[in-house]
Amino acid sequence: MTAPERLQKLLSRAGVMSRRQADALLQAGRLHLNGQPARLGDRAVVGVDCVTLDGQQLHLAAAQQQQRRTLLLHKPPGVLCTCRDPQGRPTVLDLLPPSAGQGLYPVGRLDRDSEGALLLTNDGELAMRLTHPRHGHHKTYRVWLAGVPSAPSLAAWRSGLLLDGRRTRPAQVELEHRSAMGSCLRIVLREGRKRQIRRIAHQLGHPVQRLQRLALGALPLGSLASGCWRWLKTDEMDLLLR
Repeated sequence: MTAPERLQKLLSRAGVMSRRQADALLQAGRLHLNGQPARLGDRAVVGVDCVTLDGQQLHLAAAQQQQRRTLLLHKPPGVLCTCRDPQGRPTVLDLLPPSAGQGLYPVGRLDRDSEGALLLTNDGELAMRLTHPRHGHHKTYRVWLAGVPSAPSLAAWRSGLLLDGRRTRPAQVELEHRSAMGSCLRIVLREGRKRQIRRIAHQLGHPVQRLQRLALGALPLGSLASGCWRWLKTDEMDLLLR
């Protein structure tokens, strides 16, 4: 008999959702295992146990048999990085044809007001590898700010600032240009705390006016238009994993 797996790992490996999403759903009480509310630490076996989300059964065996698929999306501002929203707001899956979006979920975060490069996949192991802090995958952003940060402020941003009592990792922060309207920075991060760039910019007195993610590791957004998407090629997948 197949050995039971932790529920988060099983859901991630089946391509149903990421481990982080599974954790959040478990804590919210939305996942059930064999008719009972699922808890952190619960284990299940594909084809034996019944896992439901909001009362709907998740077909894990069918999901496991699907080909692993990953796409790059240019997320527009105003769209949520989630598969569904109880308030009916637009999500990234609304930008995809149903046949393409089936079984995909976002890799990592990009807040509602931000735009740019976002991966969606049904490959749980890939998602974990790209989002786990120990792998240190870098992300590149272009950020428009109100006003122009001083040289000491930029130096402090590069070396790390306190957020929630913990210092941020060193970052690459370069002033690309300035104008009467404000300034534009190019920022490379190796971590992804919630709304990190926006919170640091606010802390320094220069609120973000626009934020765009230009690249995920060595994978650039390129000329992909806002709201458009494309499947990743094999060599691009290898590039991400390196």
